[in-house]
Amino acid sequence: MRVLIKNASIVNEGYIRQASLLIEDDIIKKICEEDKMPVESVDEVTDATGCYVFPGVIDDHVHFREPGMTDKADIATESRAAAAGGVTSYFDMPNTVPQTTTIEAWRDKMNRGAKESVVNYAFFIGATNDNAETLNVIDRNAVPGIKLFMGSSTGNMLVDRKEALERVFSIPGLPVMAHCEDTAVINANMQAAKEKYGDDPDVVHHPEIRSEEACWLSTSLAVQLARKCGARLHVAHVSTARELTLFSPNDPLITAEATSAHIFFSDKDYPILGTRIKVNPAIKTQADRDEIRRAMADGRISVVGTDHAPHLLAQKQGGCAKAASGMPMVQFSLPAMLSLVDEGVLSLTRVVELMCHNPARIFEVSRRGFIREGYKADLVMLRPKSPWTVTSECVLSKCGWSPMDGSTFNWRVERTWCNGRMVYADGRVDESLRGEAIRFRE
Repeated sequence: MRVLIKNASIVNEGYIRQASLLIEDDIIKKICEEDKMPVESVDEVTDATGCYVFPGVIDDHVHFREPGMTDKADIATESRAAAAGGVTSYFDMPNTVPQTTTIEAWRDKMNRGAKESVVNYAFFIGATNDNAETLNVIDRNAVPGIKLFMGSSTGNMLVDRKEALERVFSIPGLPVMAHCEDTAVINANMQAAKEKYGDDPDVVHHPEIRSEEACWLSTSLAVQLARKCGARLHVAHVSTARELTLFSPNDPLITAEATSAHIFFSDKDYPILGTRIKVNPAIKTQADRDEIRRAMADGRISVVGTDHAPHLLAQKQGGCAKAASGMPMVQFSLPAMLSLVDEGVLSLTRVVELMCHNPARIFEVSRRGFIREGYKADLVMLRPKSPWTVTSECVLSKCGWSPMDGSTFNWRVERTWCNGRMVYADGRVDESLRGEAIRFRE
């Protein structure tokens, strides 16, 4: 199968240039300048005139809820939402039921991905206080890394013993992705809030409970331990300006992720959106949000993920104690990020660095994340100046809602190719296709 994408504005590795792409089966065979069209016969042609072509987005942080919580979401539905959003690869988190903390549970999820996912998939192995042996023997070419909860977590996934933390940070060959919040601080804040506001404090108090101090204490400890042990640390969903003082551009060992919740919302949005934007760590002040945006531009933030974490709206009822934390975002993250280009916050090339190149670099993804000859043909075609509005009717996530409901974006995902096959086009997902298991460090 030969596919030609012609007349595209290709955004890749710091440049934008007019070129055409020849895809053979699942591989980018040639990148041709505008005046040097390939002479080979092709089976399919896409005219990308007026459009930009990016590498497919690699979302390093999703919760697709399978197994065990498929009332909220599952691999089939959420991978389709990903395809519609230009996301061709995702890394799923281990806090499922059962938790992905054993080889058996990880293999089960890999089998589910192979059967159900329309885009490429990988699954983190989760750390516990006592599963260091598992972390040492997991296939390093098949997992993105170790997920470490250094804060409140479900079940036994909170790792809070110093010796256990040091064991995790000493595992060779795998990056550690850490959720950093201090449990003792959160528990004390929740108790104080309940005494003041009742058993289920209003969501406006969420950033007081899951506070800046809780984030700072845990993140600074993670950075300290990583430097002590020589670990490759990736801090998930940074939510405060204070934490950003711990990160530097081009640090080879310690990097930070920003997620959609903390990029697009602030505490000013709680009165309007309520628990729809209740996430952990909490969305905090507009000053925090603005500093996160600056850090994305200057390199202190290396990666943008979604922390896509669907719940049914019925599960989002209540306040700080009762409402579930998490929001769906994988379908809308790329158009939302491109709105920051329109606002002058980021350049097109920086968006591609944050969402495509850097996830591939940090996790050493094999032959994905770039538009290069010989690489997998994971691509997304976007049309600028094509306004559309998010409504519940266009949401493909199983939960059926989005915090972006009512938002108008000027960039439209028109087509997505995964492994050289068009998985999304003209508003429809090809549900017959299946993605591949992502490989690492090869």
